[in-house]
Amino acid sequence: MYEAERMAEDVTERRPASVPPAETPGLSGLLTLAVGVVVVAGLYLGRTVLIPITLAVLLSFLLAPLVNLLRRIRLGRVPSVLLAVLLALSIILAAGTLIGSQIADLMEEVPQYAMTIRGKVDAVQKYALTQTGPLISRLGQQLNPPPPPQPKSRTATDQKPLSVEIHEPDPTPVQLAERVISPIVDPLYTTAIVLIVAIFVLLQREDLRDRLIRLFGSSDLHRTTVAMNDAARRLSRYFLSQLGVNAGFGLITGLGLLVIGVPSPMLWGVIGMLLRFVPYIGPPLAAIFPLALAAAVSPGWSMMLWTAGLYVGVEGIIGQVIEPLLYGHSTGLSPFSVIVSATFWTWLWGPIGLILSTPLTLCLVVLGRHVERLEFLDVLLGDRPALTPVESFYQRMLAGDPDEAHSQAEHLLRDRPLSSYYDEVALKGLRLAAVDAARGVLTDLQLDRIKEAIQNLIDDLDEHEDREPKSKGTVEDAAAPTRLEQDLPIHPPPEKVARESLPAAWRGAAPVLCIAGRGPLDEAAASMLSQLLHKNGLKARVLPHAAVSRGRIATLEAEGVAMICLCYLDIGDAPSHLRYMLRRLRQRLPAARLLVGLWPAEQSVLTDDRLRSAMGADVYAGSLREAVEACLDAARTELEAVAA
Repeated sequence: MYEAERMAEDVTERRPASVPPAETPGLSGLLTLAVGVVVVAGLYLGRTVLIPITLAVLLSFLLAPLVNLLRRIRLGRVPSVLLAVLLALSIILAAGTLIGSQIADLMEEVPQYAMTIRGKVDAVQKYALTQTGPLISRLGQQLNPPPPPQPKSRTATDQKPLSVEIHEPDPTPVQLAERVISPIVDPLYTTAIVLIVAIFVLLQREDLRDRLIRLFGSSDLHRTTVAMNDAARRLSRYFLSQLGVNAGFGLITGLGLLVIGVPSPMLWGVIGMLLRFVPYIGPPLAAIFPLALAAAVSPGWSMMLWTAGLYVGVEGIIGQVIEPLLYGHSTGLSPFSVIVSATFWTWLWGPIGLILSTPLTLCLVVLGRHVERLEFLDVLLGDRPALTPVESFYQRMLAGDPDEAHSQAEHLLRDRPLSSYYDEVALKGLRLAAVDAARGVLTDLQLDRIKEAIQNLIDDLDEHEDREPKSKGTVEDAAAPTRLEQDLPIHPPPEKVARESLPAAWRGAAPVLCIAGRGPLDEAAASMLSQLLHKNGLKARVLPHAAVSRGRIATLEAEGVAMICLCYLDIGDAPSHLRYMLRRLRQRLPAARLLVGLWPAEQSVLTDDRLRSAMGADVYAGSLREAVEACLDAARTELEAVAA
């Protein structure tokens, strides 16, 4: 028995497992890269065909709610689709007619506007020359003195150059017609294709959906259906939200320009609404023309300043307040992805790509959320946190940054008690560190940094009570929990007991001993348990694993100890050393109850009844909350026994 016990203790000194070298890229990764290159090349080479089809599909998403509304009032499928498309075409033609008529009216006043602008430019130049002309002249004379005069010499070869003029032949009627009609035919041709394709998409939505499912997801109908519904819902909400916001922008700016007195305010309102569909550069472009017109109409500068203030104020409110509230819940794109996607699609498809960048990127993000091989798209472009709270906690511990970990803990503790945070975030994060330590990827310096950081965090959180927070964070709050944080389970805290109501054996300086396991981070788990016991009415102290070794067990202070809690993050595959430790503790403190805490609860000692009976502990706990409740239950049981 002694040899077996000695061998079990020597396991503590086992060498950590070595880390295998990084694998070279496999065939699957190379095929994925090749497919990505082919897809990008196809998008670029086929842009002439793909752009109208993409516009038609996106237009169908915008018109789908209207078609559904018309069908609910008992119109047929074909009349509903045709009526919706005719309505969209009417709006487009009305906007074009309004823009054309307003521009024609402005052209009549262009000479007068040109004279006003020329007068302002001359006034600015005159003022600038008056203020800076003498100074510039003096500096020029000092830096560049005039050269001495040179005598002029005439040569016989000085002759006046001959002027040469090149005249192109007059264009033929066919060439003239081509120059005039070509810029008009191309947009009309593209518009006709978009409307025709949109009609067929709306008429055969179900059939197209079934064919897409057959091609890409017939093996998993549930996932494919969820992905398509998610994409359709997000795109429809995004388009409707963007249309409403841009229409509001055009209406407000148009009314503001009308009040200010800028000519053709309806024209600039419509142009502002249309240009605002272009990310980033649309709003500045929409403001350039009204600003120039305001400068041309009024001889002073007040109208121009009022116009600039109107656009800056309206765009600031919409861009910084309204759009984040609407698009933050409807798209799921990160700000970084919006910038990158705008750059990429502009390079690929030009100005049309810039307009379509957000909806196309949204489709990619939805695809990445439902296709495992394309998950990197969701990670790079989506707004969901890349790391879970547990992984984020471990990263902060690994970086030795307890301040960031404390900030995260403060954020999460608004919604949960301290014991729930320790169980669901801190212990699981330490579990990741314990696994890395067993794999041999953590150096001694990194382990020491993690130990110091977690101990600092525990000390910083000592001011928090283990109880339900009085006011929980809400989604509307500016610092509301993310979706991953909301997915974390929240457990109620243990029922606290008054120290005066405890039996005499539990009122000592430290009736509970929290003994760390043999792992490098088990002592941190023991410190968390000790802190929670203190906050729930029980005094406790922490001892390292070496304090209960064979050579030092005899010197263990046993007076006033009512319960012993052993804390392990990883028990390993052969927990024989735990059995011998429990045996030594039972011999040294026969009256104390023994609790074994193994985090997480899925470890074999907690799930195997035969192994539990062989260990010989009184209680087994899979979380800090269970361990605290077990200690409180033991104190209450002894109190009831004394009262009886």
